[in-house]
Amino acid sequence: MNVAVSLTVNGQRHDREVDARQLLVHFLRDTLGLTGTKVGCDTSQCGSCTVLVDGVAVKACTCLTAQVDGAQVTTIEGLAAPGTLHPIQEAFWNKHGLQCGFCTPGMVFATHELLRQNPRPTPEQIRHGLEGNLCRCTGYQNIVRAVQAAAEAMGGAK
Repeated sequence: MNVAVSLTVNGQRHDREVDARQLLVHFLRDTLGLTGTKVGCDTSQCGSCTVLVDGVAVKACTCLTAQVDGAQVTTIEGLAAPGTLHPIQEAFWNKHGLQCGFCTPGMVFATHELLRQNPRPTPEQIRHGLEGNLCRCTGYQNIVRAVQAAAEAMGGAK
């Protein structure tokens, strides 16, 4: 069964007919070609599919496209203006909080959500805030440093 959806992704409105069971991650990747949103585990364990829905971090592998009808969705491609980096992306780059990059979009949005709720997190709060996002490369210490740098750049923790 198909349903009509209208959503705004990275500032651009999309009106489509989609399968009522289609996951948001597949709509973003397969329909819109926004492959920065990754499919990692399909069970919401790894966090690589995380996007913002109306400004709140959501795992797109557990959300139906029909559930976000009328919403504003931001993917990693739309977090900053073209040719620029968001302060969180810049902090991950500068502090070597990424290696292969597969988990990075999810880590960036987990950081975004954490800093939205707590602009001055402690290292322990950062580690807790990143739970549900898996990285197989970095050992997390540089990710924690990147979150600290992002918080400082955005006017939070020092």
